[in-house]
Amino acid sequence: MKLNDLNVKLKRKTKRLGRGIGSGKGKTSGRGHKGQKSRSGVAIKSFEGGQMPLYRRLPKRGFKNFNSEKKNIAIINLSKMQEIFKQKKILSSNKINLPLLQKSHLINKKYNKLKLLGSGELQEKFDAEVHFISNSARKKIEKLGGKITLIK
Repeated sequence: MKLNDLNVKLKRKTKRLGRGIGSGKGKTSGRGHKGQKSRSGVAIKSFEGGQMPLYRRLPKRGFKNFNSEKKNIAIINLSKMQEIFKQKKILSSNKINLPLLQKSHLINKKYNKLKLLGSGELQEKFDAEVHFISNSARKKIEKLGGKITLIK
């Protein structure tokens, strides 16, 4: 067996356009006769014969930001929580969660998740039901005897 005996097609031969009638793609090279599409340098895309194109007939609408999900997280520091307990807006005996904070008008209703951060000092023990929590906040709450429940 020799290399020139191998009968393997390595590459499919492409049809060369405009190389005579016998080639199968001669004369008009598969473009048909006359008309805009038969000429060179034509890009029609969404042209509708002079009629107002569909993309211009339809009204412009807004867009949905993919990062908007991340921005709907309410962030509260432990110093803010201590302030809330001090002013008696919420009792520390209550389980702190997003609906409770929204009901007492401490957090805007647009937020759908809650994150606790550990900045500031905490004197009162409380239980929290949050979506996210920082390690420092978890340590400070558990040090005072509070419990944290993570919501998925």
